[in-house]
Amino acid sequence: MNSFNPPKRILMGPGPSNVNPRVREAMAKPTIGHLDPEFIKLMDEIKGLLKYAFQTKNEVTFAVSGPGSVGMETCLVNLIEPGSKVLVCINGVFGGRMKSIVERCGADPIVINISWGKAIDPQLFEHTLKKNTGISVCAFVHAETSTGAKSDIKTLTEIAHRNNTLVIADTVTSLGGIPLMIDDWNIDISYSGSQKCLSCPPGLSPITFNERAIESIKKRKTPVQSWFMDLNLVLSYWGGNTKRAYHHTAPINSLYALHESLLILKEEGIENSWKRHQANGEKLVQELEKIELKPIVKENERLPQLTSVSLPEGIDEAKVRSTLLNEFNIEVGAGLGELAGKVWRIGLMGYSSNEKNISACVNALKNILGK
Repeated sequence: MNSFNPPKRILMGPGPSNVNPRVREAMAKPTIGHLDPEFIKLMDEIKGLLKYAFQTKNEVTFAVSGPGSVGMETCLVNLIEPGSKVLVCINGVFGGRMKSIVERCGADPIVINISWGKAIDPQLFEHTLKKNTGISVCAFVHAETSTGAKSDIKTLTEIAHRNNTLVIADTVTSLGGIPLMIDDWNIDISYSGSQKCLSCPPGLSPITFNERAIESIKKRKTPVQSWFMDLNLVLSYWGGNTKRAYHHTAPINSLYALHESLLILKEEGIENSWKRHQANGEKLVQELEKIELKPIVKENERLPQLTSVSLPEGIDEAKVRSTLLNEFNIEVGAGLGELAGKVWRIGLMGYSSNEKNISACVNALKNILGK
C-alpha cells in the first residue's frame, strides 16, 4: 500500500464543493490540544464569524462536531420531548429525514407533503397549523438539496410564531449562498453544514439557537435523548468564558479549516457572496438551456447554487455522469428518492461557484451528449 493521492476533481454536485487552497493550508497546521488556551481563542473567533454568516447575535452559535445530519439531530433532540407534536414539511429527502428523527424521539410528527421540486406552500402550512392543535415545533428545509427548491422561510416563520410554535430551519445548503437572516426573520433554531457554500471539508455543522429556544430547552420535563448532543453539556465546552469543561475531543484541524473558510466569506462580504451565487446560477441555467437541459424548479423557487435538470430521453444517465467524472474530472449529482434516474443535480457552491466551472461543465456535457 502507498499513501493515498486523490484525483483532482471539479466538484459540481450537491456537495461537497471544492475547498479553497487557503482552507486546505489552514487544515494542515500543527495540531494543538482541544483545551489549549490558544484553541479556546480560536473557538471564540469561530463563534463570532458564524454569527456573521448566520446574520445573528445569538450567543448560542457554534459548530457541532459532525456533518449537517448531526446538526439536524442536535436541534431536534434538544427541542422535542416524547409525546410532543411536531409539524414537519417534506418536499424532498431531508424533510423526510427530519420526520424519522422526530419519530425516534417518541414525538408525533404532523406531516405536510409537497411535490418534490416545489417550495413549501405557506397557505397549506398555516392551514395545517390551525387544523392541528398542540404543535410545539415546526421544522422545514430552506434549500432542499435533493431538488434545488428554495422555500420562503421568512414567511413560514412568521406564520409559525403567530401560532405559538418554535421553528427549526435546515440551512445546510443555503448558508453563505442565498440570503439568510436569522435575527431579522426571527428564526429560533438553524443548522447548516461546512461542505456546501462555505467550501470547507465535510464534518462540521454550524448551529444557532435564540433565547426563546434556549428557554424552551431549560423547561424540558425529560432529559435530552442524546448525551453527545445535549446542549446543556456541549455548551460547557463551547461557552463564552476562558474556562471550558471537557466534553469531547473536538476535530481541531477541521475547526482551523472552518475558521479560514469563514474568514474568506467575511473578506468577500456575505452580500457579495449571495450576489455571486445568484449571477452564476442564472448563467448556468442559460448555458444548460442552450443544450436543451431544462431546470425542474420554476425560477422564483430555484436555488442559484444547486440546479436540478431533467434528463434527455433515451440516455444512460449514470454512464454520462461516469464519463463526465472519468474523462473530464467533473462531478455532478444523481437524483435522489423519487427523482432518482430523472435528474442531474449541478452545484455551484462556494469556491466552486465561478464562470470557469460553468463553461467546463456545459462544454463537457455538450461533448458527451453529442456522441
